Amino acid sequence: MESMIVERTIDAPIDDVFAWLTTTTNYTSSPLVLRCRLTRRGETAPYGVGAVRSHLWLIGWFRERITHYDPPYATEYVVDRSLPPARHELGRMTFTETDGGTHVRWTTRAEIPVPLIGPFLTRRLARPIITGTFGNILAAADAALAGRSGRHRA
Repeated sequence: MESMIVERTIDAPIDDVFAWLTTTTNYTSSPLVLRCRLTRRGETAPYGVGAVRSHLWLIGWFRERITHYDPPYATEYVVDRSLPPARHELGRMTFTETDGGTHVRWTTRAEIPVPLIGPFLTRRLARPIITGTFGNILAAADAALAGRSGRHRA
């Protein structure tokens, strides 16, 4: 299993950043994400525990289920199904208030389940695509929410 972490500080209040990044339809701001939708609402909030999200990326299709929802500090998910198939242990976003706005840490643990060369493919192919896409989504959140913290960028 390969761990992947992408971090960014976004110039906006924690509540705004959490709301933007837990709304899956915003992910199409990344050029590698073609379509996203909420296919089942969560138990206590649309993107809360039990919610199911479908994502179509250029590299495949993913059905994710929200397993933890603690607004505005954390959300976690697992990929229940994907095409092509992948193993997925964890998806987590944590949000921390900072002087610069909100620090987001997006972590995932995944692997391409191909005998012998799976770890190599995960490290050389999946890792750069996943971390690049996460980075694009965080950059899009920063652009969409820019300046909401009340501070001005230097």
